[in-house]
Amino acid sequence: MAVTPEEIGLCGCWQVIAVQRESLDLCQPAAAATTEVGYYAASLSLEQRDDAAIAAIIRAHWSAIENGTHYRRDVTLGEDACRVAHRKGAAVLASLRNLANGIYELERERERTRVDTLRSWCQQQTFSSTWPLLGR
Repeated sequence: MAVTPEEIGLCGCWQVIAVQRESLDLCQPAAAATTEVGYYAASLSLEQRDDAAIAAIIRAHWSAIENGTHYRRDVTLGEDACRVAHRKGAAVLASLRNLANGIYELERERERTRVDTLRSWCQQQTFSSTWPLLGR
């Protein structure tokens, strides 16, 4: 069903895009594929980007998220496994994870560490070794 962005309360958008994704759990080959639909709002007009270009933008966005920050926060720092129920506590933990990720990235960029993974770097850190890094 086609709708305009204004009809769904997204004034200023030029397009609303629906993307259907099918996923397979590679750990359970016999499991059926799951299907989900993601919706995107874009300020690009139809003339600015064709369907293939929009799909490439969405794919690149998710690739960067899944292979970058999300992977580190989830797999390395166990964010999805964390069961903190209080909103403020969860927000504090997310901020600390972002801080650890950011400091690690800065140290790698400045070539001040030879450790190649965030997990290894975090395991080597103590408060007294990390505190001076915040002032640099």
